[in-house]
This record gives sequence, structure tokens and C-alpha cells, in this order.
Amino acid sequence: MRMRLRKRSLGSQETISLLKKWALLGKNQLELREVAANIEPKHEKEVNDLINSYKSLYSEWLFVLRCGFALLMYGFGSKKALIEDSATRSLTEYSVVVVNGYLQSINLKQVVITLAELLWDQLKLRKKTTSGNPSKSQQPFNPKSMDDLLAFLDKPDIGDECFVCIIAHNIDGPELRDSDSQQCLASIAACSHVHMVASIDHVNVPLLWDKKMVHTQFNWYWCHVPTFAPCKVEAMFFAFILAHGATAQSVKTASIVLQSLTPNAQNVFKVLAEHQLAHSDEEGMPINNLYTTCQERFLVSSQVTLNSHLTEFKDHELIKTKRNSDGQDCLCIPLTNEALQKLIAEII
Repeated sequence: MRMRLRKRSLGSQETISLLKKWALLGKNQLELREVAANIEPKHEKEVNDLINSYKSLYSEWLFVLRCGFALLMYGFGSKKALIEDSATRSLTEYSVVVVNGYLQSINLKQVVITLAELLWDQLKLRKKTTSGNPSKSQQPFNPKSMDDLLAFLDKPDIGDECFVCIIAHNIDGPELRDSDSQQCLASIAACSHVHMVASIDHVNVPLLWDKKMVHTQFNWYWCHVPTFAPCKVEAMFFAFILAHGATAQSVKTASIVLQSLTPNAQNVFKVLAEHQLAHSDEEGMPINNLYTTCQERFLVSSQVTLNSHLTEFKDHELIKTKRNSDGQDCLCIPLTNEALQKLIAEII
């Protein structure tokens, strides 16, 4: 069976650093694309040789999948090309769905529907082969609940030879890091007729999973495959987030960070945000003015306390400092007024 690869928009450190700097200067998407495209790749031959050295492991990975494990690729560098090359060469007998976790919009329900449709196609083909007549029945999956879809993918009487495969690039992507998404992915991986191949990049990803998810549902087989390949594709989508500055992702990230801070820190940030909304034509709020306002509201007792909060904001890239025309250091939040209003509403 020829592999059917369906990609869904369900949604180098130096590259990202450079894109950040350009974004803060107000560059648009086209300029960011041009900067990223013109970054000269380094050690191309060595990187290609390293990636090619993993080809000898393809048969082992296929054997591991057939034994009921899910493959989890980790290590420094982009693993996208490696995984897709492995799928093209080794997973030709399976129908494959690709999920790009680095995208900003991912519909996991649609992923499960697609998996169910592909498995149904296999069943129809198998019935045609055994009986000589194609099955005329059509299974409508769109109206079905997630539980019904997962039950179909885990159906015991289908047969051991029918499988579909899901490839999840960056299973730790921004849109997949919440507990509901991870539990959904774990439930998909646990289905008896689904094989999963995934990659991770963040060192703390295992903190997203409990013991049951790791050993029973995902049932990971860890593969250390550092490629040192630049994250060209992934970085381009990261650039889109920066270019807009006020996307839902920026607000979501800032909201998560702020909710992890103390109530006083949140209120200090709120003072700065309210000033920025009320004086959008100004270059920012002078630090002295922020200190005076926060002291009047009993949010800080000294400049040292305020500086501690500001350092935390800067570390999380919630604010930036610039000098106004009078030579004063001013603080501003790199979000549009609309995004800032939404953020304030979320942290109140």
C-alpha cells in the first residue's frame, strides 16, 4: 500500500535570537522571512552525515512500532526531516497523518476523525480483497463524539493487520502543552490500531505526563537522535508570532507567565498596562512615575522591590525599556492596545 501523507494545519538558537531583535524593531513578516532565509547555514556536511547515519535505525524503529511502542525522538536540532524521511522509507504500508505541533492552530478532533477515516478505508479495501466486492457502506465520522472515535480506533475485532500512523512534530508545541491536549494525544496513542511517532524539543516535557500516560498510554520508546539541524520551518512560524506581537499566542503566553507571579507583581504590571492604554501616544511610562504610582497604591515599599518585579518581567520578555526624548528610561509592553486589554481582563 502506498503511504498517504496528510498534513494538517491543525497548527537555531541564533535564528530565533535574531528574529526577536528584528521583531522588537518593528519589522514585518516579509523582512523577518528575508533575514531568516539569508542566515548562512553552518557545518552542512557534518549535519547531513549525522542525519544519514540514523538511516540504519529505520528498521529497528519499525520493529519497535510493531511491538506496540510509540517512538519519541529527542535531541538537539530539528528532527522534522529525519522523521519524515523515515516515514517515507519505512511506513509505506501504513496511512499516515502528520501533525505539526509548532503551528498556532491545531484541531485534535479533526486529527482523530482523519485517523478514523483512514482506518475505515483500510477496512473497506481489506473486505474488497477477501470478498471480491467493495463495501458500499460509508461510516460518517464527523458527527461522532471523541469517545466514539477513539473506541473505533481501539476496536478489538478489526484485525491486527490494520493500522494508521500519526506523526506529531513538536508534540510539546505551544498549542499542545495544556493537560487536555496531552491527555487527548495519550488516548490516541493508546488505541490498538494507532502507531505514534513524535518529537520533543523542550527539556522539561516529561513534566506534562504522569506515570500512566508515559508507561501505559504513550508507552514511549525513547530515541536520542540529535541532528544539530537548524529549525528553519519551526523558526518561521515562531517569527509570525513575533511579527504580530499581539496574536492570541502572545497574550496566552503572557497570561500564563503573569498567573505564575505574585498578586503584587500582577498589580504592578496592571499599573503599567493601564498607563500604556491611557497614554498610547507616549513612548512609555517613566520608571520614576511607575514607582510613585505603585507606592501610592501600597504595591511596593521601596525601589528595590519594584526593580525585583521589573527584572522578572524583563526575564519573561513581558516588558522592554527604551529612552524617551527627554532622556528618561521608560517601560512599555510590546503588545497592541487590543491585546493588552484582553490580557488585563484575563489576569483580573
